[in-house]
Amino acid sequence: MARVFISFDYDYDSDLKTLLVGQAKNPDSPFVISDWSIKVASPTWRDEARKRIRASDTVAVICGLNTDKAAGVATELQIAKEEGISYFLLWGRVNGTCKKPTTANDADLIYQWTWDNLKKLVQGVR
Repeated sequence: MARVFISFDYDYDSDLKTLLVGQAKNPDSPFVISDWSIKVASPTWRDEARKRIRASDTVAVICGLNTDKAAGVATELQIAKEEGISYFLLWGRVNGTCKKPTTANDADLIYQWTWDNLKKLVQGVR
């Protein structure tokens, strides 16, 4: 069972994180999510995020309308890259244009968030 770290814009997309955590509870889910969200910014939050990302198999980055302005998401994605942890971007909102974090590569696609896609992405199918 894959361990997934969720990166999301805490100010605008907490509802999307809740939905993803709920999907992980489906009986046919190939992944588990520990709620590792760092709710209070502190001088050591980057170190805590690095530990949690290192303990994961992949990072799911939920992209919303303001993700390009979310410094925490950009940092978490950069940590995943530095640690060699796979990641994927999910299109979080039905309406509007979802934005990539500033540390995403130009070649990074934002994948449609469906149950079938999610299961494949967690298993490394890109």
